[in-house]
Amino acid sequence: MAFVRAMCLALERQGQAPEPLLRQAQIAPTDVGQPDARINALQMEVFSGLAMRALDDEALGWFERPLPWGSYGMLARASLSAPTLGVALHRWCRHHGLLTRDIRLEVDTADGTCCIVLTEHRPPGGDGSLREFCFVSVLRNIHGLACWLVDSRIPLLGASFAFPAPAHADVYPLLFDGPATFDAEPTALRFDARYLTLPLRRDEHAMNQMLSRALAIQVRPYRRDRLLMQRVRQVLLAQPQQAHNAQDLAATLNMSTRTLHRQLHEEGTRLQALKDEVRRERAMALLQRSSRPLKQVAEAAGFQNEKSFIRAFRGWTGVTPGEWRGNR
Repeated sequence: MAFVRAMCLALERQGQAPEPLLRQAQIAPTDVGQPDARINALQMEVFSGLAMRALDDEALGWFERPLPWGSYGMLARASLSAPTLGVALHRWCRHHGLLTRDIRLEVDTADGTCCIVLTEHRPPGGDGSLREFCFVSVLRNIHGLACWLVDSRIPLLGASFAFPAPAHADVYPLLFDGPATFDAEPTALRFDARYLTLPLRRDEHAMNQMLSRALAIQVRPYRRDRLLMQRVRQVLLAQPQQAHNAQDLAATLNMSTRTLHRQLHEEGTRLQALKDEVRRERAMALLQRSSRPLKQVAEAAGFQNEKSFIRAFRGWTGVTPGEWRGNR
């Protein structure tokens, strides 16, 4: 409800009564002032749209100049021809700077992590609820669009915000699925940079359909995750003994074996390649950092016996595990 109050404030500043719009969104005006009141996703979607149209401002009064209805749709269209998500996000952030200079958005990548960074270029004074709502809305917008463009959930590694924790901080896990920190610079979202390499899966027809109800991608979390390889790696690392074969792994991931192989193929990899990659990393780490017998190393790396481990290791390195360890 804190975000509803922020939108009501934006309307009142422009001399517009929020009550008629609240009723259209089936939000009781008497609930707006209740600190513990909650709304559902559809109410948020409807009221946001009504307020933006009433003000003809998709930024709801926070930026120095309004962003007329359709501004963010224009940014989305300009990103649609990008070959990968990374190019699309760079393009979206660059074009956002043409709409307003009150904030700057950048895509930074380092150590396998992508950060969408929001930098504020105006004094943070004024009503803090509008500032918070601006930051949350912009980041939810770009995250929702990114998920939609590649037709995949993009799980967040974390989110940070340059304002103190609000009274309703307990709802932030519903808005951002990674850990949220406050009074933290910079304001940013972080996720696995491998999502940036995914190709865009949308066309002009899909774009037109999405823009007819664009706020849904900002309000509602995306469920499907196309970066299956990351989930497979996590299972192989955490449960090496429960992932000997595709059937066991698929059952752990709650999918069929056929779907497992097909989705990995779409992502440009194979299950065996991922198993070899994870086993090799684990085995080399154990050989280098411990004095465990080869039999124990083989078991910890997910091999059924020492002989198959030695054979695979020789294929990776050209030498046996014992010879490799002796040369470290």
